[in-house]
Amino acid sequence: MKKMLLIVVLAAMALYAFKIWAYDPFMWKKAMKSPEHALKPGSTIFANYRASNGSQSTVRKYFIFKVTEINGDHVRLSVVRQLSEAGKPLQSDFSTTEHDYQALKKTINSLAVTGILREDLYRKDSEPYVLNDYLKAKYPALNTSRYYFEELPAAHKNQPVPNEQFQRSEYFSLLYSKKEIIEHGRLAPWVISNGPEPEIFHRMAEDIDVIIN
Repeated sequence: MKKMLLIVVLAAMALYAFKIWAYDPFMWKKAMKSPEHALKPGSTIFANYRASNGSQSTVRKYFIFKVTEINGDHVRLSVVRQLSEAGKPLQSDFSTTEHDYQALKKTINSLAVTGILREDLYRKDSEPYVLNDYLKAKYPALNTSRYYFEELPAAHKNQPVPNEQFQRSEYFSLLYSKKEIIEHGRLAPWVISNGPEPEIFHRMAEDIDVIIN
């Protein structure tokens, strides 16, 4: 009986290992070649992972990103979230709820998600991340859906890495490796390390759930 149980356990472990190391990577690379899931500017990336909640425990966070730029191995993402209504602030870490995350995976292509320029999100005469009359007038789609992402101005796309320190820090915000996304289905960030050149921080990489076009 014990021998049979051991065989069953080993078989289950072998199947799990096959799924993780062979089947899942094969299916991911296959998806990357399909129009529905190929990585490109405008793609929507869904990812969820465990993160610290400030104590010794962790919570699962749900994030939705819009691909705003692909420049060589640099893939720039912008968080998709909802503008708050006046007096009703949403969560401040830019994550979404599990319910909305799962719902948006099914409806993202039929939902208006507006790209808003930073200068409009941070106007001096209005509260940031809050839907107001100015935004409604400039971005009419916000009247039907409050979902948005911070759009990168066309003049700022496909630019070389800046030399000035502050600009370099800004440049590497939410910047990920294209190769890691396509080959391994992971969001591996480009970072400025102690060395002279930026590097991919593999230890901070998180798995992607799905890419939708």
